[in-house]
Amino acid sequence: MYRQRRELMQYTALFGLMASVGLISTAQAEEWNKAAFEGKSLDEVYKALGSGVPEKSSLVTLTAPDIAENGAVVPVSISTSLKAQQIAILVDKNPNTLAAQFSIPAGTDSFVTTRIKMAQTSNVYALVKAEGKWSMAVKEIKVTLGGCGG
Repeated sequence: MYRQRRELMQYTALFGLMASVGLISTAQAEEWNKAAFEGKSLDEVYKALGSGVPEKSSLVTLTAPDIAENGAVVPVSISTSLKAQQIAILVDKNPNTLAAQFSIPAGTDSFVTTRIKMAQTSNVYALVKAEGKWSMAVKEIKVTLGGCGG
């Protein structure tokens, strides 16, 4: 219980700081999907995102190394020709499956790049929501040195 309260306080402080310096709006800070980020399995995250199992699509491109030397900093890029509303990154074997979720403003390129933590070798899923439907690409990334608690 103490840990959950502490994490909530940290998130609240982080979102408040980001909103105060203009990195995100107050509305964006309030709309994060807590249930999705707390999901421990793919099915839990799909449910929290309001999706069934997304269909694999050749229109979604996931770029990441085949082997990550350090699971603490794994570079991942996702792009699509679809007019994306959201992009999410899921790591099957992480303690929390949803690694990142991005809202894509209308009229912008459907592309994100970031670094994620991976606990161990796992499938990484790139999910793209366009026109109310989720599509995905999947890639296995081998991790030689753990990042999540390792």
